[in-house]
Amino acid sequence: MPDTQDTQAQDTQAPDTHTPDTKQAQQSKFPRGLIIRLIAYLFVGHLFAFFVYLLFVLGAQNQ
Repeated sequence: MPDTQDTQAQDTQAPDTHTPDTKQAQQSKFPRGLIIRLIAYLFVGHLFAFFVYLLFVLGAQNQ
């Protein structure tokens, strides 16, 4: 009879769905829109910095 009680106790336990692998996968995944905006802002920011640098270089040559 002890075997049936052990089996019933194991059946009633919910499976562990929050394993460390699952949590890590959820935390490391960024929303797609965030990644696109991040890339766009980095590209536009570097483009603007290059434009300002170009203005200084061209301005220094004309003196």
